[in-house]
Amino acid sequence: MMSNPNPRTEEAQRLEAARHSLAHLLAMAVLKKFPSAKLGIGPTIENGFYYDFKLPKAISEEDLRGLEATMRALVGEKLDFEGEKVTAAEAKRRFKDQPFKLDLIKEYAKEGRELTVYRSGNFTDLCKGGHITNTAAINPDAFKLTKIAGAYWRGDEKKPQLTRIYGVAFTTKKELDEHLAALAEAEKRDHRRLGEELGIFMLSEKVGAGFPLWLPNGEIVKHELQEYLRRKEVAAGYRYVSTGALASGALYEASGHKKYFKDDMYRLLDIEGKELFVKPMNCPHHHVMYQKLVQSYRDLPLRLAEPGGIYRNERSGTLHGLMRVRGPITQNDAHIYVARNDLEKEFAGVLGLLKEIYRELELKNYWFRLSLPDFAGKNKAKFGGDKPLWEWAADVIREAAKRSGIEVVEAPGEAAFYGPKLDIQMQNVLGKEDTIATIQVDVLVPKRMGLIYINKEGKEEHPIVIHRAIVGSYERFIAFLLEQTAGRLPFWLAPVQVAVLTVSDKATRYAEEVFRNLAARGVRTALEASADTIGKKIRASELQKIPYLLIVGEREAQSKTIAVRERGKGDLGSATLAEFLRRLPGH
Repeated sequence: MMSNPNPRTEEAQRLEAARHSLAHLLAMAVLKKFPSAKLGIGPTIENGFYYDFKLPKAISEEDLRGLEATMRALVGEKLDFEGEKVTAAEAKRRFKDQPFKLDLIKEYAKEGRELTVYRSGNFTDLCKGGHITNTAAINPDAFKLTKIAGAYWRGDEKKPQLTRIYGVAFTTKKELDEHLAALAEAEKRDHRRLGEELGIFMLSEKVGAGFPLWLPNGEIVKHELQEYLRRKEVAAGYRYVSTGALASGALYEASGHKKYFKDDMYRLLDIEGKELFVKPMNCPHHHVMYQKLVQSYRDLPLRLAEPGGIYRNERSGTLHGLMRVRGPITQNDAHIYVARNDLEKEFAGVLGLLKEIYRELELKNYWFRLSLPDFAGKNKAKFGGDKPLWEWAADVIREAAKRSGIEVVEAPGEAAFYGPKLDIQMQNVLGKEDTIATIQVDVLVPKRMGLIYINKEGKEEHPIVIHRAIVGSYERFIAFLLEQTAGRLPFWLAPVQVAVLTVSDKATRYAEEVFRNLAARGVRTALEASADTIGKKIRASELQKIPYLLIVGEREAQSKTIAVRERGKGDLGSATLAEFLRRLPGH
């Protein structure tokens, strides 16, 4: 585990201002190259900035170097940044040839927001501010334009697609160089690249965006991980169930999901015109099962688990390999129905199981975020039900975390619509924070769906529900594993655990015997007996990140031995097959 990153310092704020100012200089450089370009927005992001443009023609990575040179020249001009307030009418006049700016002006004016513009040299931009005073404060050797991407205006697929130019910026050249080196390493670890190289999954336009196809190696990894989690959960008292892919709209109406997530759900009509939805979550289905399985407090806690495949109508621009898909999203899902007095104990039990699993999977660099409601914020209507009950549930989570030795970072406004939650956060290889898993307390839906049990006093009572997914979705989790391990999955999870390589065809028969013996003992083994040189076979197998390579030549065939190579360690010398098997975990 790791603690949450430190709050912003004054130095960080100055760097943020420099990055924002560089976004303006990028716009100036683009307008110098393309005077007819239309400007979108240019905010700062983690480690840098971007700016969106409607350009008269496509640009390439080579064009970025020319834009960089222009930006450095502008830095050398020591331009001041000066801001002023303007009326909506004045802003429209100044940006009469910039349709995207006019779109923003109209929106801001409607909301009654104050309009400001900032000028640097002969360039003026609609901007709320946050700049350096003069470009002399920018280190010209500490920024770089990094990539080009497409982006819909305002993130809406129905609006024009713009060209987005990304840049990174730091205080010193050393920091920039270190960041670029980290990006290069991150590119090697990108799960999309590794997924293709290792035969884990593929994407196809014929199938559609956001619908990954698991290849044979990937299906092995997913299956082994699911079986591992199932053994752990069954031992912890979970009972596995299975639910279908479609359900009546009335189910999601009752649970409240339709109200909040209708646009994210796939809707269809049956032959009689009744509304159905492709399953976007498992919980309402489990709630229906609860009503069948629970009558009294003696039936609690009830722990239902399901690696259920769900589908969500994600925007195409948000899709990202296995990290963000439309479906199937195979969740490591479970719902625990518990009496109020037992909530802390059950929540702590989930945390204990999570810590055990993460330790065994050797996961690092994660932390816990307590996502709370914000009853005073702009989204306060999202958080329904009884406020004191929400506060009680949050206190229970805090106490369970304390009992489990876990520090939490609180985040108001990030709760689910039905209760507070503990999110497990992790940085991906690019340094971006992602939620890898979640444990949620539901104080709203049990009452909404009429979930009851008879308590010890013979009275009806609503249970509390813990929604938990210890590894989130298998798709996202495997993406994280690939990136964290650079594809070097642990032995038990590797799709091919051992490869038997022949030096020549004279050893083929013995190699086949070794292969059969390993396969009979449940070791996932590949046989490479082609006419390629042994050097080529070793290089190809090492690129596949196979944990062990067994080299078999005439000498090994005669002595009934194998020459062993271990991933990351190289040549381990000669051994009998029995000796080698004793090395393997679980054998």
